[in-house]
Amino acid sequence: MIDYELYCKIKDYHGHRQLTVAQIARELNLDERTVARWVTAEKFQPRKVAPRPSKLDPYKKQIVRWLESHPYTAAQIFLRLRETGYTGGITIVKDYVHQIRPPRTPAFLTLSFAPGECGQVDWGQFGSISVGNTRRRLSFFVMVLCYSRMLYVEFTASETMEHFLACHANAFDFFGGVPERIMVDNLRSAVLRHAMGQAPVLNPRYKDFADHFGFTIRPCGVGQAHEKGRVENAVGYIKKNFLAGLELSDFALVNPAARQWLETVANVRIHGSTKRQPAELFQTEKPRLKPLSPQPYDVGILRSVRANSQFRVTVDANTYSVPAEYAGAALTLKLYPDHLCLYHPSRASGSNDQDRLIARHVRCYDRRRDFEHPDHPKALLQQRRRARDQKLLQRLLSFTPKAERFYQGLAERRLNILHHVRQIVALAEIYGADKTARAIEDALEFQAFSCEYIANLLEQRQRILPEPGALHLTRRQDLLDLELPEPDLWLYETHENPNSTAGENHEPQQDFRGEPG
Repeated sequence: MIDYELYCKIKDYHGHRQLTVAQIARELNLDERTVARWVTAEKFQPRKVAPRPSKLDPYKKQIVRWLESHPYTAAQIFLRLRETGYTGGITIVKDYVHQIRPPRTPAFLTLSFAPGECGQVDWGQFGSISVGNTRRRLSFFVMVLCYSRMLYVEFTASETMEHFLACHANAFDFFGGVPERIMVDNLRSAVLRHAMGQAPVLNPRYKDFADHFGFTIRPCGVGQAHEKGRVENAVGYIKKNFLAGLELSDFALVNPAARQWLETVANVRIHGSTKRQPAELFQTEKPRLKPLSPQPYDVGILRSVRANSQFRVTVDANTYSVPAEYAGAALTLKLYPDHLCLYHPSRASGSNDQDRLIARHVRCYDRRRDFEHPDHPKALLQQRRRARDQKLLQRLLSFTPKAERFYQGLAERRLNILHHVRQIVALAEIYGADKTARAIEDALEFQAFSCEYIANLLEQRQRILPEPGALHLTRRQDLLDLELPEPDLWLYETHENPNSTAGENHEPQQDFRGEPG
């Protein structure tokens, strides 16, 4: 059985490309007899296949009568058919019931709201987006004022409680007021439990937030998401109008773009239901909103954590430092959408109300990042420095028994003792422990307490040449037969008698070789 497209290919290969039946069959992976039949056909006429008989055929009219009398399910009809002698399977029963059952179109009432009476909130998701070197699911919070259809949207990288509350507060700031009640779905952040026919159990943190701002919480019925149809439509509108085709390389660019879209497109368009601009109707609704609370609400969420041996706390696959002295300690983590705080219980009261803030970091939504405050490792580094200095002092005292007296002299006369100790230990690595010990003893004898004096002693002794040995002559004996003239002492005699003159009786002057001048 071939379709019209395959028939056209056969005609093209045979008429224009001049291929044989065998070549066409190999090219299209068909049987040669099939190709030969369609090559000679003048037009495409699909073969009518007679439907195969089914075990359900004798019961089809009965099934129609049952469905007209009552909306039975396919499983109920299958049980009734088994009682009447049907031996087939349930799959063909389900297919036939789905084919003939009339479509169910639920009916909904159009709700009307007064200005400032109600707002509806919901979350939406749209793929993922780059955050640093990783990708996060892109979520967005939507709040719609039911009367004016004034819209607020905020994008987040998470849908946790701190983001849920912070987005509410930001939406109220955007509208400049609070509606009397908020309609929400039965999400965990708002409703803990909502059984059919029973009153919903609200999340206590969300209830406290609502009491602070003065609105009541109105959860939708179980499985009745259509009750908040205005925000459901707004979520779809955001996906189609703002997000579809939007190319943003980083999460930090989404919210500024969304805010501009709200001001220039979403809230100034002609709404399909009201036939007016949401911004125009909002001028009537805004005076009916409740005023904002003068005190901000703390949206932080508390968690109990423990710092590891590297004085780090892990949050969302990232690590954040605390002061080194709190390594291994039980701490309290307070999470905000944009930052986090770490507290240590006060030793005096032991109450969380008196917890002491020990660290604060900007919250990061990247993954596998480490954030260390420059001051946090200082205590550990200082402790290690003291241990290293103590080892240097022990090394100095091990050179000679007199090293302790030398160290006491350093302590009495020098301000920076450790500097001198480090230098002397370093000299021992160069010149050796024995020579350094001798230099320390000599410096102690001369009361010269400094590393410079020790270095000078070691350097001078390094330059001392060995004592010369006996002279051994190796030349010929005749080279040692030297004759020297008698020394002339006339010059000395002249200097001893200064009263003598050149005219007195003197011997003839001789030159420096002793010969007459």
